Amino acid sequence: MVSADRTLTVEVIAALRYWPDVLWIGQKNPPDPVDLTVLLPFFNGVLQELAWWNRDWKVREVEPGLPLEIDTHHQGGSSPFTEVSVPGTVGSSGGESLPFVAKVGFAGDQLIRFQAEIGDVVLGPAVAPAGRLEPHPFASVLTGLMDLRGIPVKAMARETARSMSTILMLRSGRHNPEPLLVEEIARVLGMSEADVRVIAGLDDPFDHAER
Repeated sequence: MVSADRTLTVEVIAALRYWPDVLWIGQKNPPDPVDLTVLLPFFNGVLQELAWWNRDWKVREVEPGLPLEIDTHHQGGSSPFTEVSVPGTVGSSGGESLPFVAKVGFAGDQLIRFQAEIGDVVLGPAVAPAGRLEPHPFASVLTGLMDLRGIPVKAMARETARSMSTILMLRSGRHNPEPLLVEEIARVLGMSEADVRVIAGLDDPFDHAER
């Protein structure tokens, strides 16, 4: 899930934190009822910002959410934010409907994560600006693995016999990982080629051999 950069109203926060089926320290049992309908315009507003969202579809119903992470406001707590899974239904003007689940992460009154599952499809805000290709997800993993091992771009380029620009594009997500390049990168990282292929989203070559 990626940052959604929104300020939440007091009413939306109360609705997101309404968990009548969950017992946890600090919450009244049963909790005072809240107005869940405030989540409808909130979810529809976030979805409307997605470039690929069909404006004909709207969130019609929501149910109380279930907490996935709880910010207890105690220093050293298990999580610095609250994340909630809210089930519901989306529908079109043609009468079609699909199950809907929103995963919402927030810290204080700031929305920091948003992801929606519509039927079997998962949606989230884009990473790249409109009109630009989305970065390949391998980029952040490769960057993290190189940084953890203290492998600079120049060294990776030298060990894989590639240009520094190629490695930089891989780290930025502007260059897709190719099988041969993944093999070379795995060797430099000290990882198995099979593991790096999975991380890069490539088919396992052993699967093809077995077929």
